[in-house]
Amino acid sequence: MDKYKVHKFDIKMNTDQERLEEFLNNLKGEIVSIVPNVRPSWQFMGATAKIDFLFIVEKIR
Repeated sequence: MDKYKVHKFDIKMNTDQERLEEFLNNLKGEIVSIVPNVRPSWQFMGATAKIDFLFIVEKIR
């Protein structure tokens, strides 16, 4: 039977690219899915969306 682990990765999309790359490259198992938590946000120019964190699903060998 396969086992999975879900990681929560807090992120600021415009500044954390290198930190995310490092995290993903250090995982031992296979990455099955990356699910963003998208929430609506109101800015000066209107509605937009923000990503607070990612759920990263890892298949453990």
